[in-house]
This record gives sequence, C-alpha cells and structure tokens, in this order.
Amino acid sequence: MPDQQPQSTALTITRPTTIITPQGRREQHEQLAIETPYTITLNDETIGSSMVLPIGLEEFGVGFLFGQGYIRNADEVKEVYVCPEGRIAVYADVEYTEPKEVIITSGCGGTGKIAKEMFDDAFDPLEETTITFEEISSFIRQSLHYSTLGHDTHCVHGCGFWQDNSLKMYYEDVGRHNAVDKVLGAILLGKATPGGAIYTTGRLTSDMVLKCARLGIPIIMSRTAPSSLGYAIARRSGATLAAYARPERLNIFNAPDRVVTGQQG
Repeated sequence: MPDQQPQSTALTITRPTTIITPQGRREQHEQLAIETPYTITLNDETIGSSMVLPIGLEEFGVGFLFGQGYIRNADEVKEVYVCPEGRIAVYADVEYTEPKEVIITSGCGGTGKIAKEMFDDAFDPLEETTITFEEISSFIRQSLHYSTLGHDTHCVHGCGFWQDNSLKMYYEDVGRHNAVDKVLGAILLGKATPGGAIYTTGRLTSDMVLKCARLGIPIIMSRTAPSSLGYAIARRSGATLAAYARPERLNIFNAPDRVVTGQQG
C-alpha cells in the first residue's frame, strides 16, 4: 500500500438536497468535496494561487512550481511549509526571476497555467522502465479503490504512481491538474524516482502529458482520452501514452513496447 497522507483537515462537508423525480420529492443529504484557496510562494515571493482539496499540500506546492517553470529538479527543493493562513511556502535553491511567460491551459475555467518554456525546450531522455499488463491491472484497481472520496462526492480526480511492482502514492483533488501536480511534487520531494508509471482519472491534454514527460516519467496513462497536442508531446518526448485504461485493456497511442504482455518474449 502507498504511504498514507496525513489528514488533519476534513475533506468533505454534508449538505441537504431535495431529490425530485416523477414520483415526487424527498430530502437527502450529500457529501461535498471541500475546495480551499491556497497561495504558493517561492522563497517568500508570491507565485500564484489555486483552489485545492486540502490534502497533499506540500506536494502540490512543489508540483505547482515545477509546472510554472520555477523548479526543475529535486535537488533544488530545500523546505516546504503549509501555513495556517492558506499559504504553501516553498524554499528552493533557485534565484527568483520575473514572472514566467505562461500559457493558459485547458483547465476548467481557464485556471490552468504552464510555463511556455516547457513547451519550447528540447526533452531530456526519459528514465526508462517497463510494466507488465498484470501490474497495470493491479495499478488501476488499487487506484480506483484507494479511497471512498470519489464515490462519496463524485467531485474529485485521482492520480497514482506505480513503481517496483507497487502503488507508491495516490493523490486526489477537485482538479485533475492538481492531482497530477501532487504526484509530481511527491517525486520532487524524494518519495519516488520518475522511473515508473502515472495514472490519472483525468484526460491527457498537452499540459498533463508535458509535465509528466518533463519530469522524466516514461509511462503516462489515463482512464479517459488524450488530446491531439497531448499525443504530439508524447511523440516528441518518446513517452508511452495509454488511454481508456481499464484493468482488462489499454489503448496505447505511442511507444507500446514499455508494456509487457504474456505474448512477448
């Protein structure tokens, strides 16, 4: 089982609803995922803000800064603090620069941003690995049953990371980008190396694939579909891109040789 993330804050609230059908109406209580604003700072300079599920916040802060182009590797990260006033303070061995030129991504409401330089720069070689189809089946099943939060609220995305034949980590958030950023931040904080497989319940748009490939993750999987630019970035970087991932099947758009089946020698 992956490391359990500390949960000192409630992740849901319960609110009453009225259910209306052709047969009439009735009252019912539903659980809502908690969405909380956090500001991310780097060496005490404010970089940006985001609405997040209040868990895995240290990981999110580091992953957010990676996507914004301010942090490039794990060696640069020194300390991370989650402050009670709603601030994630990251201290890293980097010089603060002027705000990066960013591209507004396909995040809901146009809230997602990623540094333009991440699109333009050449890709470093990926940290190579393979995964068996049996591992993928176990990976997906364990991810989807990691917690009841998705079932309880129908309002969160999940993202897991598989390495050394085990589920190393799994994070959830109200935003698909945030859930991926939490996994990337955890890798940058030394909880795993990039040589593994990532699985997200969200679609694989350009920024999602780009951040994973930039960090060196060679196998990128989703329960849903890639976009055309997500596919193009997988081709440029050489990443394995798998969509419509289920325990019993995959649709691999690029570099299928990293997935080992019983039919391969």
